[in-house]
Amino acid sequence: MATTEAFTVRTEADIVHQLDHMAESLDRSRNYIVNQALREYLKTHAWQLEKIAQGIAAADRGELVNHDDMMRELEELIDEKAKNHA
Repeated sequence: MATTEAFTVRTEADIVHQLDHMAESLDRSRNYIVNQALREYLKTHAWQLEKIAQGIAAADRGELVNHDDMMRELEELIDEKAKNHA
C-alpha cells in the first residue's frame, strides 16, 4: 500500500456538502471521494499535457497543416456525414 500524506484544502461550503452527500450515497468516506477525483483530474490533465507537448514538438519539426486545407477537409467530412444522415 502506498504511503499517504495529509494536506489541507480550502473550498466552498457547497462543494463540501456535495462531497459529503456523494460519500454518504456511495457509502464511502469524503477522503475516498476526494482521492478518486484527484486521480481522475491528474490522469486527464497528464494526458492533455502530453498531447500538447507532442503537438508543440511536431510544430517545431515543421509538421504543420495549412489552416485552409484543414478547414476544407473538415467541411468535406461534415458534408459527407450530412449526406449519410439524409
